[in-house]
Amino acid sequence: MKAIGARNNDILLIFLFNAAFIGLVGGIIGIVIGAIFSGFLPSLMGNLPLARGGTIVSLNSIIMALSVSVAVGILAGIIPAYQASKLKPVDALRYE
Repeated sequence: MKAIGARNNDILLIFLFNAAFIGLVGGIIGIVIGAIFSGFLPSLMGNLPLARGGTIVSLNSIIMALSVSVAVGILAGIIPAYQASKLKPVDALRYE
């Protein structure tokens, strides 16, 4: 990207957006799987008192899960994004 004129800041932002997107997709997949399993939970628990309450998947818990997954993705991508933005174009092309 630097070879075609991208600045360090542009490369850093691209890497961070990719990390945030991966975190968002992972969070969505986790929410879907969690909602499906929480629907089966009462039948798996049988006649226990806790099983009568039903599932608890609220909008607040979905928003919190998505925000945490995006934040973890961004935090995990900060150092690699910074290192990639500081890399020289010749060194980046050498490993491809």
